[in-house]
Amino acid sequence: MQRRNILWTMFSSIGAAAVLAGVASHAKAANVASVDKAKVAYHLSDIDKAGFVVGNIQNHYDGMGGPDKVKINLVIHGPALKAFHSAQASSEFSQHVAQLAKMGLVLSACINTMKAQNVSLKELLPDFTVADKGAVVLLADLQAQGYAYLRP
Repeated sequence: MQRRNILWTMFSSIGAAAVLAGVASHAKAANVASVDKAKVAYHLSDIDKAGFVVGNIQNHYDGMGGPDKVKINLVIHGPALKAFHSAQASSEFSQHVAQLAKMGLVLSACINTMKAQNVSLKELLPDFTVADKGAVVLLADLQAQGYAYLRP
């Protein structure tokens, strides 16, 4: 009789553990389904890649199913920032960047590059923010926050 109680307790414990594991697995799956948007940081420093990167970002939004599915931050420093000077950007490029900004693209300009190029925020295309600790610091911070890092 005592063996039967021991076996019953053992099988009951195994069954309870299996049920709890199933509940935990279901909860984990529910958490994955409720995860916020994917997060991506694009790093741009080469001026000759500015148009390419803006096109990639458009493709990224399209491929993910729209801006409600992905949060993108474009971090710009070095020579590439010149492509975003209002006075130098073509109207087509400016319109495309403005369209992406309306979709939620965060445009971040490196404070160190702005100083080196002697350019102010008002001289850049609209919707720019300043990476006030520098672009590389911002990129590291974004990665620490779970952003995927892309450097096309």
